Amino acid sequence: MADRFRTGLDWSDVRVFAALARHGSLSATARALAVNHATVARRFANLEQTLGTKLLERRPTGYKLTAAGRQALEVASAMEHSAAMLQQVQGAPALAGMVRMTATPSVAGYVIARLKPLQEMHPALDFEVTTERSRVSLPRHQSDIALRLGRPERGGILGRRVAKVEYGYYGSPEWRDRLLDGATPVLIGFDEAGAQFPEARWLAQRFRGVRIGFRSNYQTGQFAAACAGLGIAVLPHFLAATEPTLVRLALPQKPPDRELWLLTRGDVRRTPPASVVTDYLVDLFRRDRALFEGR
Repeated sequence: MADRFRTGLDWSDVRVFAALARHGSLSATARALAVNHATVARRFANLEQTLGTKLLERRPTGYKLTAAGRQALEVASAMEHSAAMLQQVQGAPALAGMVRMTATPSVAGYVIARLKPLQEMHPALDFEVTTERSRVSLPRHQSDIALRLGRPERGGILGRRVAKVEYGYYGSPEWRDRLLDGATPVLIGFDEAGAQFPEARWLAQRFRGVRIGFRSNYQTGQFAAACAGLGIAVLPHFLAATEPTLVRLALPQKPPDRELWLLTRGDVRRTPPASVVTDYLVDLFRRDRALFEGR
């Protein structure tokens, strides 16, 4: 990276670069910032010219950070957090800024439904929750906090197991009665794209030859199908146990457990907004331990 700026550094250029690095494309960045493609391209080009180095390489799959870009993104993220902290000056709320989280749809729904107390404690704190199945990157600063099923495989990320996620068989009261009368179960499972998930592999092995009458790529879709009486689903207790239209069913062999991990980067964990949200989530999962374990 150049030793000194060639022209004055523009904060708007830095903000656009950080967004482009996270989203990976001009179109996604333009949508996120509510500007046009040309503005994103111009702002990014301005920053590269100012710093005198290449920050991103354009690939067929999107923009990829260079070594200098990774360094610049660390600094840009710190600038974003510092800008948020400026809102605390002269009577502003004690805690302000944006905290980005990513999780599977079912875990995201659980968290979103329980964010209001945190928002009431810190009214100036903003939240962004991403629920795509494709993993949002922490190293690329696309998210500050990730809630993922399974132990993390890569280094450089701070990880903490926050819950044991246990599963059960759930269906409508009508399906309970049909099973008692000796009916063969009709299952709800994952579509072809979700066949690699551990729950899908276990279901395929355990119930070979059993009809799967409904398939969805998300557990939230399977949950909705079970509520509609379309079959029997293997669902996490935290998602299904409190739903009045579902009952827990007794089928042989307990489904395997999963581990829920909370992941952050070290630089994010030290910022007050992310630290407060992380502590809140850890305490939330601790208090709801019985719900996650189906007790």
